Amino acid sequence: MLNTLLLINQEGTELPVDGESVEKTLSIIELISSGGAAGQIIIAILFLLLVGAIYIYFERIFAIKAASNVDANFMNQIKDHVSNGKIDSAQILCAQVNSPVSRLIGKGITRIGKPLADINTAIENAGRLEIYGLEKNVSVLATISGAAPMIGFLGTVIGMILAIFELANAGGSIEMDVLAGGLYTAMTTTVAGLIVGIVAYIAYNHLVVRTDKVVYQMEAHSLEFLDHLNEPT
Repeated sequence: MLNTLLLINQEGTELPVDGESVEKTLSIIELISSGGAAGQIIIAILFLLLVGAIYIYFERIFAIKAASNVDANFMNQIKDHVSNGKIDSAQILCAQVNSPVSRLIGKGITRIGKPLADINTAIENAGRLEIYGLEKNVSVLATISGAAPMIGFLGTVIGMILAIFELANAGGSIEMDVLAGGLYTAMTTTVAGLIVGIVAYIAYNHLVVRTDKVVYQMEAHSLEFLDHLNEPT
């Protein structure tokens, strides 16, 4: 029985009685703390970038979701108001809905009576502003997706420099404990940088796809409005 019992040391590491091999585990916190000050600084920077990327993603996804919600009966009501000459009622409806599509249509309604080309130009200009608003801070995600791995690689270079420095000052005796700090810095920062970069890249591409859907929706409703204006009375 005694041969199978394990002794627990003060740090919680399991030690066998008969000198059997020890299975050592390392938590993420221990891994980061073992990387030294340089590694911890870079990990902290990457963590802030990750928090920023997640915040931008959810803030934009909720904004884009709200922008894509358009009543299916909205355009029918606009057409009825315009056909009946109730321009004021159409403008009030656009103001009540308050979405990118309604703002574009509202801009077109204010130009009714002018040439169709002028109405189309006004809608296009308003559309550019709406797209700019939808893409707010999305470029930051693209920057994070590219910068995070580079920051991680910077930590790798720093870690290797520290390891080589310790090797050069080891006095001819090479011990893994001497190299551990530099190697931990090199490996942990690389992994952290890649994780943050991958998360930001996926979030960026998802936002681009969702934004494109809203843009197509805006274009479709704008064309429908212009076609209605171009219909013979």
